[in-house]
Amino acid sequence: MTLNQQTNIKQSLHTPLDWGKAACDSLMAAFEPSELPPDGRWHYHQGVFLESMRQLRTIVGGGEYLNYIKAYVDHNIDENGNFLWNRKELDAIQAGLLLFELDEKYEDTRYRKAAKKLRNMFPTLNTTSDGGFWHKDGYPYQMWLDGLYMGGVFSMNYAKAYNEPELLDMVLEQERLMRKHTLDEETGLYHHAWDESRVQQWADSETGKSPEFWGRAIGWYGITYNEILDFLPENHESRQELTSALMNLIESLVKYQDPDHGLWYQVVNKGERSDNWIETSCSALFVYTIARAIRNGVVDESYKEQAIKGYRGLLERMQFNEDGHFIMPEICIGTGVGDYEHYINRPKTENDLHGVGSFVLASIEMQHLLPKL
Repeated sequence: MTLNQQTNIKQSLHTPLDWGKAACDSLMAAFEPSELPPDGRWHYHQGVFLESMRQLRTIVGGGEYLNYIKAYVDHNIDENGNFLWNRKELDAIQAGLLLFELDEKYEDTRYRKAAKKLRNMFPTLNTTSDGGFWHKDGYPYQMWLDGLYMGGVFSMNYAKAYNEPELLDMVLEQERLMRKHTLDEETGLYHHAWDESRVQQWADSETGKSPEFWGRAIGWYGITYNEILDFLPENHESRQELTSALMNLIESLVKYQDPDHGLWYQVVNKGERSDNWIETSCSALFVYTIARAIRNGVVDESYKEQAIKGYRGLLERMQFNEDGHFIMPEICIGTGVGDYEHYINRPKTENDLHGVGSFVLASIEMQHLLPKL
């Protein structure tokens, strides 16, 4: 597609919601619901994208979006509410966010049965000595930053839908432990992981913290802060502490935003290094985090400039193929924990589902700050 054709398509998208719809519509055209990669699995990749689609639908309407989400869920869950998922990792829980609306709208017991199976996973999880959930059974005594989003947001929605307030308390305790073990006071950023046993090659021998600040993991944490504050009662004793923590994170993120294009790097605090690279999924998550915090009154509108600059920077990087379908480039594939070279050498891909889902979420939030582009 020529540059002029790319420009014409972009100019036809007048609002952030238009961009969100273009992203969802393009992936719907590319994949049947049962084929969303990695196909045949109940997985957070599909969950992040489809949850962003679900949230978009609540604003713009569109029965085709709900039908697509339902088709993915129905493909994976049988008549008894059984489905293939990994019972040994927090990542498997996130797609459960798709179940609550389906349970509410349809007289079909499978959805609640499946949600209950996910909910019942928590008491079975291995924990650190102070009660933090291991990210996966294969990673003993390790807490990973992304795990709080993968399990926590589902838990709070389950608590609200089925009246189990103790799940909110569980999420608050997991957040407290995660912040205790991964927050870096100097930068205000969060380390990707913590190893209580200090045996991992990447773990600091004294603190157990991993050495780097990986963008997308911090992005999941920003989402979760905003979600927790939405679920907390106004007079809850933890509200002020969490509000301050989110404010501090946003203040730290804007320090590392690239001044030219408004985006963020794969390793967030080392943008000056020539081998570091702009990563679009974390940039979208940071834009979302800032924009939603502004909308909810956590930070004031002085941060609006950074959110808009970041979002416009994302739009500059988005592309369209010969069929006019949306392409999101420069997304880091899923990654484990490691040193600087580990993150820098991770392959980049396009239209990875948790990248596109992050962009759609950012577009939803930016509609409040930037109604017209």
